[in-house]
Amino acid sequence: MKKIIRVWDLPIRLFHWLLVLCIVGSFISVNLGGNAIQWHAYFGYSILTLLIFRIIWGFVGSTHARFLSFLPTPKALLNYLSGKSLHVLGHNPLGALSVFALLFALSVQVTTGLFVDDEIAFQGPLAKYVSSTAVSLLSQIHEANQFVIYSLITIHIAAIIYYRKFKGEDLIKPMINGDKEIDPSEEAKYSPADLGRASKDGGLQRGLALLLLSVIAVVVGYFITQ
Repeated sequence: MKKIIRVWDLPIRLFHWLLVLCIVGSFISVNLGGNAIQWHAYFGYSILTLLIFRIIWGFVGSTHARFLSFLPTPKALLNYLSGKSLHVLGHNPLGALSVFALLFALSVQVTTGLFVDDEIAFQGPLAKYVSSTAVSLLSQIHEANQFVIYSLITIHIAAIIYYRKFKGEDLIKPMINGDKEIDPSEEAKYSPADLGRASKDGGLQRGLALLLLSVIAVVVGYFITQ
């Protein structure tokens, strides 16, 4: 009988899929152009809210949501690439590197987006506070950084397919139901400490996440409308 361990709490799962929806919506709306650019901005503000939540949740959230639980060190990364490391319930070192890279790239994108001014249909809420030179520079970074994000997303999807096809590991299902199923014959490949670190995912945890997200949304909404 397989051992079932809660790895991803509900707040992390909702963050992940809402982020996916917002990125897709952002991509579609910016390519439609015209009045859809306002929707691009709305998706951007939503991504900003989600990212702030994820960063804070990375310090106060459940076990495997915390950055310290999967912070990739050079030694851990080398051991993983050489096949010397044990399996992990959460992000492996290479996956963790990908997560941090994507969070950073998205943070750059939403931050620079606040200063964009196309002088036609959209002006970022912070564009009026900086010089035209700064607006131009930040707009260029915003334009170029999208290709970094597309590349990272492509790598992310390719990794999911690779793990499914060549390692027999489904990375999507745990991000839907939150649980990882460990076959008894596979338990020896994990450290006992890791197998004993299930993530908390109760009502208190979810309530705290909802409160935190609500406060962040209100604060972000306040500043972008000033």
